[in-house]
Amino acid sequence: MTLDLASLIGHYGLALVFANVLIKQIGLPVPALPTLVVAGALATEGKLSMPLLFAVALVACLLADIAWYIAGRRLGNRVMKMLCRISLTPDWCVSETQTRFERWGVSVLVIAKFVPGLATIAPPLAGATRIAWPRFLFFNSLGAALWVGAGLVGGVLLGPQMEWLLRRLDDTGSMAVVIIVALLAAYIAFKWWERRRFFMMLRMARISVDELYRLIDTGAKPVIVDVRSPTGLALDPRRIPGALHVPLHAVDHHVKDLPRDREIILYCTCPNEASAAQVAKILMNAGFKKVRPLHGGLDAWIAAGYEVEELSAANITAIVSVASGGSGTQRQA
Repeated sequence: MTLDLASLIGHYGLALVFANVLIKQIGLPVPALPTLVVAGALATEGKLSMPLLFAVALVACLLADIAWYIAGRRLGNRVMKMLCRISLTPDWCVSETQTRFERWGVSVLVIAKFVPGLATIAPPLAGATRIAWPRFLFFNSLGAALWVGAGLVGGVLLGPQMEWLLRRLDDTGSMAVVIIVALLAAYIAFKWWERRRFFMMLRMARISVDELYRLIDTGAKPVIVDVRSPTGLALDPRRIPGALHVPLHAVDHHVKDLPRDREIILYCTCPNEASAAQVAKILMNAGFKKVRPLHGGLDAWIAAGYEVEELSAANITAIVSVASGGSGTQRQA
């Protein structure tokens, strides 16, 4: 005897919810909220246990988040770079997440799961910034509980509509599977297209680390600008000697302080120099002509063996204070 779709979900619902939520929180582009909504609707009909559903989904969330938190503590900024390279929402990567951590603190974990791109990046960043275990577990668990609860409550509210939809899907038989797979493929394709469009927007002439070194060596004195967020600077306190710190979110405050008659070289530690390219576009729109991102960013400069300046905690605090204050830029050595 074959099971209809509703019976199938009712029979394997807990396992499906656990697997779907875990895969989503690991970072794969597979939506989990629709599964929670359907499961919540079935729970209102008594086909699934609502407390068990909530517990299973919450455990799946926490397992993935704790794994990313540990990876962040052990690997630091490297794990964020890796996530940013594979993310389908690259514009939400390292610098954007770091900015929100700086603005809202650890409480950003409460809303992270409701923001595309932030959900996967937030736990490893919490680990990399050494947020204490108890604080991480409290705020992350609260955020996970709210997210899971929202999905299940959505199923309760949409119960009659879900029942009708499941009957329709069951009536279509194998066509329902094709429709679901097609919708999932369309979602992934759309996110991939958004990623491609984002990186196409960032395409512009870059300068190599060797070219920059030769430029400095000839006495041309380019203005070198580090556009990393304060958190990014703290995670890796090295910089190109004499670089100014003008984070992406504070560029508008510092446009007036940058010289228009000298070449401006921007660098970051983002894949594809995303933050540096965004700052370059802002400056070009403001009328700057000699602006180029550094190809490969700080990582390429270090890999080439060129000199770097190690910043102390006090230096970083002073630099960040000036950069965030919007009143003048630091003096370039």
